[in-house]
Amino acid sequence: MTFGETAHNRLTAVELARLTRAGELTATEVMEAHVAEIERLNPAVNAIVDFRPERAIAAARELDRTFRKDGPHGALHGLPVAHKDLVPAAGFRFTQGSPLYADRVAMQDHVVVERMAAAGAIAVGKTNVPEFGLGSHTFNDVYGVTRNPYALDRTAGGSSGGAAAALAARMLPLADGSDTGGSLRNPASFCNVVGFRPSPGRVPSWPDGDPFSRLSVVGPMARTVDDLALLMSVLVGADPRAGWSVPADPAAYFPLPEPRRPIRVAWSPDLDGRVVVAREVRDALEPVVAAMAAHGWEVEPATPDLTGAIETFRVLRALKMQVTLGPVLAEHPGRLKADAQ
Repeated sequence: MTFGETAHNRLTAVELARLTRAGELTATEVMEAHVAEIERLNPAVNAIVDFRPERAIAAARELDRTFRKDGPHGALHGLPVAHKDLVPAAGFRFTQGSPLYADRVAMQDHVVVERMAAAGAIAVGKTNVPEFGLGSHTFNDVYGVTRNPYALDRTAGGSSGGAAAALAARMLPLADGSDTGGSLRNPASFCNVVGFRPSPGRVPSWPDGDPFSRLSVVGPMARTVDDLALLMSVLVGADPRAGWSVPADPAAYFPLPEPRRPIRVAWSPDLDGRVVVAREVRDALEPVVAAMAAHGWEVEPATPDLTGAIETFRVLRALKMQVTLGPVLAEHPGRLKADAQ
């Protein structure tokens, strides 16, 4: 399919933010361009759910009105965003991909929603997820299947599949995601965008059904590393409601600093045979390794000792599922998808 056809959609988030903050583009112009792309492409891709164009355009017009008096409103002034449907955003449906919550409307914002709004971003809707975020293919019985915009018969990955597909199709310049076992990274790799799993606590999570677990994190997604760094600079920093969140200086993330020493990269195609990697994947990665070496990076074969890692992850994940979904399963036996049960 063809996507990303308007001039505004070809710009990076960094460029869009620069132009809106300088008053060279209005928030309304940017929002209307992205709404038009969502209306054109989303029926096929199904990445953005609970789409609210009228609300978003009204918010953009209000931002333009205040801009004339007060100037730009934060680092993401006027940028359209959508929030993963595993986090609440006040006034939007908060289904987590489960028919049990198909009609639930959030009454409060998650802290990442708060921070993006405080930086001037405007939400147009939510992004689709697998039921309760479980799985690497984004589908559920509430909204259906999210498709890869590069090939509609292929998966967009998961669980941040809606976010990745929306970015790839240029329906959004930025999006948030979350990650327990690859949910920021897997869909980004499937959709040719960038997903970053921050260190636990770097981006606070609240409200959180398992506030003491460090297995899951929230983080940024974008089409370029610079765009991702811009969003990361908005999301980082301690929040007293998230007990193990840590302080951070946004300026340390954007603009991206020059490396202070030569970049060292460890390359392991299959973790010493511990994981099965498709030949096509290795063939795609090997030129990247060569390109890093050609840029002067120090690339050397190395495999960390991950003895017991998979079993450890499975136990921690099972504990997290018991804390967050155990009561739901007890109350609604047989109404969660098989993977969750």
